[in-house]
Amino acid sequence: MRLVIARCSVDYSGRLTAHLPPATRLIVIKADGSVLIHSDTGTKALNWMSPPCRIAESATQWVVTGKAGETLTVRIEEIVSDTSFAIGDDPGLVKDGVESHLQELLAVQLHVLGEGWRLVRREYPTAIGPVDLMCRDALGTSVAIEVKRRGEIDGVEQLTRYLDLLNRDPLLAPVRGILAAQEIKPQARVLAQDRGIRCLTLDYEAMRGADDGELRLF
Repeated sequence: MRLVIARCSVDYSGRLTAHLPPATRLIVIKADGSVLIHSDTGTKALNWMSPPCRIAESATQWVVTGKAGETLTVRIEEIVSDTSFAIGDDPGLVKDGVESHLQELLAVQLHVLGEGWRLVRREYPTAIGPVDLMCRDALGTSVAIEVKRRGEIDGVEQLTRYLDLLNRDPLLAPVRGILAAQEIKPQARVLAQDRGIRCLTLDYEAMRGADDGELRLF
């Protein structure tokens, strides 16, 4: 991982355009090729480019190009710090008890998704981590399901990365995505809809057999 603190401006050009005026920011370049621009406040990146992408770097300007041709142009005014670290493999996120149990319950209650669905595998392996549930719908279409206790933007981003990778496999493509959670934040729902990802609200107590409530598929 490479961490660069620099005074810079940033311009994004793709499905839309965005501009960050000059300021001191943290630029994160990860081993998987992703590039993220952070300020000193908040946890969410101000702008980013998901892998695969390529970087053309000069002393005053970096141009990051994504797979669809979108660009992230970082104009460097001053580099304060430029450091690289070899972090190594990550063991991945260990889900809490509720999240893990939700995954188990949904795996055996696929009827809530529709008739004729079948489970391919739980914890379906990919190069960037396991997909919670890989399924096939009644038409045989591949569907990747990410299970969360609370569905937020990070969950949508995580599922998007899985879908980008899975759709490169001709034996699986096309692969659709579902974000399943007890609660899904409005912002996450809007982003998921924009990316063609369906949202499934899970009633944990009903799934455990505590009441007769029904799951709601949106």
